[in-house]
Amino acid sequence: MAGASRRRIGDAGHRIAAGFRGHRAERQPHAAHSGWRGLALVLALAFVGPVQADEVLAARIWPAPEYTRLTLETKEALKYTLFTVTNPERLVLELETDEVAGPLADLQTKLTVEDPYIKGLRVARNRPGIVRVVLDLKQTVNAQVFTLKPVGEYGYRLVLDLHPLVPVDPLAKLLEESQQRPQLEKPKPGPVKRLATIVIDAGHGGEDPGAIGRRGSREKDITLMIARRLKVLIDAEPEMRALLTRDGDYFLPLNVRVDKARAVKADLFVSIHADSFVRRDARGSSVFALSERRATSEMAKLLAKKENESDLIGGVQLKGKDSYVTQTLLDLSQTATIDHSLRLGSSVLQRLGTVNDLHKPRVEQASFAVLKAHDVPSILIETAFISNPQEEKRLASKAYQDKLARAILEGIKDYLKRNPPRPASPLARN
Repeated sequence: MAGASRRRIGDAGHRIAAGFRGHRAERQPHAAHSGWRGLALVLALAFVGPVQADEVLAARIWPAPEYTRLTLETKEALKYTLFTVTNPERLVLELETDEVAGPLADLQTKLTVEDPYIKGLRVARNRPGIVRVVLDLKQTVNAQVFTLKPVGEYGYRLVLDLHPLVPVDPLAKLLEESQQRPQLEKPKPGPVKRLATIVIDAGHGGEDPGAIGRRGSREKDITLMIARRLKVLIDAEPEMRALLTRDGDYFLPLNVRVDKARAVKADLFVSIHADSFVRRDARGSSVFALSERRATSEMAKLLAKKENESDLIGGVQLKGKDSYVTQTLLDLSQTATIDHSLRLGSSVLQRLGTVNDLHKPRVEQASFAVLKAHDVPSILIETAFISNPQEEKRLASKAYQDKLARAILEGIKDYLKRNPPRPASPLARN
């Protein structure tokens, strides 16, 4: 056996490539040092600790094609070590704790066969004061590990993200979906015709549930159901195609949602949400666009602040001020994009008014981070108030979700009739 190398780093956001060649099962750290040189990469990240097993509050796994996230929530920050082994591919997470009990013991029950990255998982005491979580991998991954301080209803969190070596390409996915769809009509001879590309963003997801209604409905679930229905309707239109930013229950940072729209050269970006407010009688649908300067109302300002904080709740380690949230947007292209966003928003708002009361009769504006693609007209739709018991009940209805999706589609079509897609696009029909 060749030797092993270890490397200590101070930045919890660094990535590791979990695909080094080697073998042998999990060993003691001192044995690994002498026996795995060149075969295992070790991250030793020290925080306040150690913790007892009964201080682990929850353990969660969020599988998705884009990445799988494992989260341990604790009363105090964990002290831990992460290293990788190959032949077969494994990740080993060592936790400084004395007992295996509660959420840690149940962690393996969270694993599903559909997880694209984790094949198996086991938790056991390795030696006094150390518990090992061993992940058997289905493929080589890039792993990212970091901790989060308490925020919202969460305590301290240790987050382990497993990403594919080659990130999922949203454009390739869109093209693949388009090629797989049957031709609704025979292509007519003549010049190439543009297909409008609509990116649909289901708000929140994974660690970030969004607003929660009094009946227990979660915003992240409602938004995904409406987004999926809207995609089906758009894909049925001969001149349109849709891409979902997320098609499952997992967390996506706000800037990643924006980047996906830009990657596919989207014509429009539509973010779906379900609002909440302290007053139970607040009701109605709303549509928002980006503001270059001030919010158009105090409520719009507060809503933008709440939505922009999704990154902290969902699990993004931010350092300093977030550039895409705080940047000044004064260039001409952004001004033109906001103008078209307002046009799109007005069309959608008018159609939503046939399905639900309108909270405000006009499109409002605020500094929403998810709307900051400077070259893609973007709107955020608050379909209804999930905090209102009557509206929450309707939002949980598939028939009502369908009505909302159809209203949004008709608003998009109204806008595209007056503002045809740009000439350049990755999607086209002869």
